[in-house]
Amino acid sequence: MPKGVVDLEGLRSPASQALRDLVPRAGRPFNLTKIGHVVLMSTDLERSVKFYAGVLGFRVSDVYPETMMKGRMVFMRCNTDHHGVALVGAAPGSSPQHELHHMAFEVAALDEVFRARDWLRAQGVKIEFEGRRRAGCQVAVEFRDPDGHWLEIYWGLDQVGADGKIRPPHEWRECFTLEEAVADAPPGQDTRRTR
Repeated sequence: MPKGVVDLEGLRSPASQALRDLVPRAGRPFNLTKIGHVVLMSTDLERSVKFYAGVLGFRVSDVYPETMMKGRMVFMRCNTDHHGVALVGAAPGSSPQHELHHMAFEVAALDEVFRARDWLRAQGVKIEFEGRRRAGCQVAVEFRDPDGHWLEIYWGLDQVGADGKIRPPHEWRECFTLEEAVADAPPGQDTRRTR
């Protein structure tokens, strides 16, 4: 993702507007309430489970042996849902990031993003990005799991109210460190820390 680029002309283009104008079809007999879980392929199941459990704090709910799933499967949770992430140990190689760009995990407080960054560094995890991107304005730290899947821990994602209004691009604040993200908050985002 190019840094520092806010293409206002592209954001206002007919192609971008046509996508924005798409709405759910009327008469749909169901309503999705949340994104439930992600299942990732792993080249080394034990190594990946150790990462998600030991570094990120997930807990194992269930394990399928080879007789139930080629490569075995581990179901992991970070809340009361049975699983938010599942790992299947049959990946042919590291993730080329072709289908899944990244997966993000929300934390309840800004200080937790700082503590996550410090923890990840102490665990030898390379930080790929920290700060704030553009749309959504969340403060985040981004890194990869052992199979190369891009992960994000974030706080402060903009919320869209019943009126459907979103933050306009001129209010975005792209920052490249957590400290800068705290110092240069967009309107309405309270980045006072309680560390």
